[in-house]
Amino acid sequence: MTAPTELRLLPWSGPEGKPCYLSTDERGGYMSRLADNVEAVQLGTAAELLEEASETLSDPDVTLDEMRRLAKELSGALRDVLRVATSRGHLLAVSESGT
Repeated sequence: MTAPTELRLLPWSGPEGKPCYLSTDERGGYMSRLADNVEAVQLGTAAELLEEASETLSDPDVTLDEMRRLAKELSGALRDVLRVATSRGHLLAVSESGT
């Protein structure tokens, strides 16, 4: 059984927006690989949105509705990236304390 300090924060939320955690000793298991893939997609989406934001902000004809949509998408991407960073930081701390 995995110790509570070794729980992995997953890159998605559960019911009511609560965080989901994975308790496993198997880093290459199905759920770990699924989480890795979801994180990769989330980071890729954030990179694409960052590029879109640069283009949108330099467009003098951008509408308020376009700016609101972009802000909403950037907010979601930032939330996802923060969750990935938190999870990976925790995993790094756990692996360093085990060496």
